[in-house]
Amino acid sequence: MDDEESVNVGPVQIRTRKYVKLSYHYLITHFFKLLLVPLISVFVTNVSRLSLNQLHLHLQHNLVGFIFLTAVVIIGSTVFFMSRPRSVYLLDYSCYLPPSNLQVGYQKFMNHSKLIENFSESSLDFQRKILERSGLGEETYLPESVQSIPPRPTMAAAREEAEQVIFGALDSLFKNTKINPREIGVLVVNCSLFNPTPSLSAMIVNKYKLIESVKSFNLGGMGCSAGVIAVDLANDMLQICRNSFALVVSTENITQNWYLGNKKSMLIPNCLFRVGGSAILLSNKPCDRRRSKYRLVHTVRTHKGSDEKAFNCVYQEQDEALKTGVYLSKDLMDIAGEALKTNITTLGPLVLPISEQILFFAAFVNKRLFNGKKKKKKKKAYVPDFKLAFDHFCIHAGGRAVIDELEKSLKLLPEHVEASRMTLHRFGNTSSSSIWYELAYTEAKGRMRKGNRVWQIAFGSGFKCNSAVWVALRDVEPSVNNPWEHCISRYPVKVDF
Repeated sequence: MDDEESVNVGPVQIRTRKYVKLSYHYLITHFFKLLLVPLISVFVTNVSRLSLNQLHLHLQHNLVGFIFLTAVVIIGSTVFFMSRPRSVYLLDYSCYLPPSNLQVGYQKFMNHSKLIENFSESSLDFQRKILERSGLGEETYLPESVQSIPPRPTMAAAREEAEQVIFGALDSLFKNTKINPREIGVLVVNCSLFNPTPSLSAMIVNKYKLIESVKSFNLGGMGCSAGVIAVDLANDMLQICRNSFALVVSTENITQNWYLGNKKSMLIPNCLFRVGGSAILLSNKPCDRRRSKYRLVHTVRTHKGSDEKAFNCVYQEQDEALKTGVYLSKDLMDIAGEALKTNITTLGPLVLPISEQILFFAAFVNKRLFNGKKKKKKKKAYVPDFKLAFDHFCIHAGGRAVIDELEKSLKLLPEHVEASRMTLHRFGNTSSSSIWYELAYTEAKGRMRKGNRVWQIAFGSGFKCNSAVWVALRDVEPSVNNPWEHCISRYPVKVDF
């Protein structure tokens, strides 16, 4: 219900509408089940009136039809099961928790920015204002190379950061799952801004001595939504490679991408991006279902790169002083909104109950046929209620504005965006790995129940909006070394702006 409407409607009417809508959804969702009950009753009643001899006669007279029907059922069932995509299971995942000496609070951040003497007073004041309204807390992390005076944006320091994050997450994952790294058949690594030679995927192969036939991929330049792209690629590979494990590693590297100039649109990433990374272990082995946490249900990818504004809204470039950084356009949130609309238009029919799809279709027809004829103010487009499809939402913690916009656009409640807000507060924007810190938060809170559906949604340069849908296979307990285990009792916290 829109805010304007709710002003003129009393609390009793609001509750009545809510219950009527819930009743409608229940009736439509279970319509065929409810219809099946009287049909089965009629069938059983008619069959029970026939004697065994009468049943035998019926079969004799319709033997050809019966054999044909049986053959159709057998062949149809075989084709269905053979053509069905392989189920992909998430055994476990791990999120990197940096050491406490890398924590950076507001004051430490500002003091450091002053000491390196690269920023003007105007730039320092701008960063202070962004930090105060960012939603980040006092315990986020920056690499040692960035905290040095002066900073050390060297290749060696960038490799050191990558190794600490990636190996830290992988060591924890292998320890928890007790999987031998040499059993890994598919490896997908994504890191947008740091792509050395040999690649990060080769670095992992070398460190853990993966088999020579491993199918390895290294995704670069794909932004904060690359984690979902990596999962989608791993899923595609697991449809081809039978009885295999796939390892997905998502991270970002800050060392060589810390902006040391004074262009304000390029200073924002300094205030938001922090150290983080995740490692996810997937399997297509049916025997792994029992010990897995989740099953992958859908991935939906949207790419708006054909539009010039969308393509240029997150852009790595050099400023007038030849300082390299990432430029963020003022149109970013509008472009993200358009990408989200396109993404949910594809995702909706896959996940929404039929009752909500009927409402959405009716609203669409009404808008097309009648809106133009009326001189009244146009009504807002009907937004499907995704709360009917999902129990948990992992919205990329790209910044407070991103979370606010999705909460408003999708008409979510504060509890639905709690994991995203708290991840932003505790860890900052860890790029493509943020959705896994959010899932870890939900598990640490003990909220994940068997059958719960999770929607991971992320935005990235290009411009892209990508979604992954998971279903919990059991009541999920947090894994050992969950990144929240030392602080979950303090959350949620109130975030003031």
